[in-house]
Amino acid sequence: MAPTGRHRALAEHAFSPHDAVLGAAGRHLRRRRFLTVTAAAAALAFTTNLPARGAAATRELGGARISSDPFTLGVASGDPLPDSVVLWTRLAPEPFAVDGGLAQERVSVQWEVALDEYFAVVVQRGTALAHPEYAHSVHVDVRGLAPGTVYYYRFRSGSWFSPRGRTRTAPAAGADASSLKLAAVACQAYQDGYYTVHRHLAEDDVDVVFHLGDYLYEYAVNAAGGERRYTGVTLPDVFNRETMTLADYRMRYALYKSDEDLRAAHAAHPFVVTWDDHETENNYAAGIPENDVPPEEFLVRRAAAYRAYWENQPLRAAQLPQGPDAQLYRRLHWGTLAQFDILDTRQYRSDQAYDDRPHAPGPESEDPARTLTGAAQEEWLIDGWQSSTALWNVMPQQVCFSRRRFDLTAEATVSMDAWDGYPASRDRIVAGAKAAGVDNWLVLTGDVHVGYAFDIKDDFDDPQSATLGTEITCSSVASGRDGQEKPANWDTYMRANPHMKFYNGKRGYVRVELGRQAARFDFRTVSAVTTPGAPVTTAASFVTEAGAPGLKPA
Repeated sequence: MAPTGRHRALAEHAFSPHDAVLGAAGRHLRRRRFLTVTAAAAALAFTTNLPARGAAATRELGGARISSDPFTLGVASGDPLPDSVVLWTRLAPEPFAVDGGLAQERVSVQWEVALDEYFAVVVQRGTALAHPEYAHSVHVDVRGLAPGTVYYYRFRSGSWFSPRGRTRTAPAAGADASSLKLAAVACQAYQDGYYTVHRHLAEDDVDVVFHLGDYLYEYAVNAAGGERRYTGVTLPDVFNRETMTLADYRMRYALYKSDEDLRAAHAAHPFVVTWDDHETENNYAAGIPENDVPPEEFLVRRAAAYRAYWENQPLRAAQLPQGPDAQLYRRLHWGTLAQFDILDTRQYRSDQAYDDRPHAPGPESEDPARTLTGAAQEEWLIDGWQSSTALWNVMPQQVCFSRRRFDLTAEATVSMDAWDGYPASRDRIVAGAKAAGVDNWLVLTGDVHVGYAFDIKDDFDDPQSATLGTEITCSSVASGRDGQEKPANWDTYMRANPHMKFYNGKRGYVRVELGRQAARFDFRTVSAVTTPGAPVTTAASFVTEAGAPGLKPA
């Protein structure tokens, strides 16, 4: 976890018109003296600045009037269904300007989907409007596609063409798909290093990428790009502060997406994304901020962060935030091979126990009323397992699920921000998995900036208890800088946690291949991210057999 950033008043930052709307809402809440986060959230749960209609609509800017490339932030696709995929781009001829260089005008954008990379066989095409209210982002939910098919896509505005993207649809519902290759990534602090991991991921042969959170970091990025140490580039001072306003978050996404390796990974594969904390603020819990600010003011910030997240990711309209709320948890399938239950462990959680410091389990953290997912998401997850017909039930989420003792004492400390700080919530999930008869349970995790492989135990206090599933954490893309193959606490962690089968502190990603007989996990790591161009190697490989949970070296 990065250190706490100093809080700044909203007035110290550049504003967009939407910031003014959200700021006014926050001031209204303070005047009304709302006493609970629930009341504040209800008052803020409005649709903020939808595109105008009728006579009040913004003017449309003809593509011919765009004098420089508007596709500087690249393209992306996501959330593949058997007959549909979301296509994304965001127009920004001046990506580091508050308005992206397009002011408050609508822009018409053409899109097309083809079976070949040369677009000789176009199967669908259409036109979308890029609205200034959504930072000129475009989300096209293309329907009527063939299942289990690779497609190519691109956008055009005026004479400008976007880069070409490659995507795919999921197999037909009920299809007995024989295999699926996926990658899991997380934690890409721009200021901590280059996105070499994404460059290698772009070149890897995977069907889909799961991004497990911390796509963005709210902390300041200096003129040299932090650990990137730019010499021929000077970043604008607008990035050298913590993100607070909608304009701040939008421009920070523009900075991240200016990285060519990140753009390459998005163009090569469909992504399934979910957030953790840094897309908003470090270690926030539901409506409770890390910093000492009024909850209603934090919800204004959360509304801005959530809106910017949707604007900059390949997500459907169902994930569009309403004020400070958004339903990001959702379910995808890959035929009968896999069901993916993508969680949000940040928006609904109870506050961290013991002031969010590492602490031994105790009455405060073990309160049975505490939750990491919220009651509705917990019920949705367990109900989904009850009705699942998939061979592999995969739970992509954010923070360590398995117990992770930090020392060898009898009263070992654990993380209050991870599932260890919410053991009753974890126990309910484990009980739900057992009751549903989930035989092949796989948890994919981000957050911790290292690679772990865990056996999920029925009783973490008893190494001989039944193994219920597998948890894989995917290290980080850049966060934590270069890292170490064997961190200083490696021996302690491996001894304190006998269900931990692997621990590596280098940057990287995990490649997973699901088959009918087994799942294989390859931990792909790079030697450095503070200098560009490092090669990728496989640090370790494991398998777990279908119907026989437990990790084995491959």
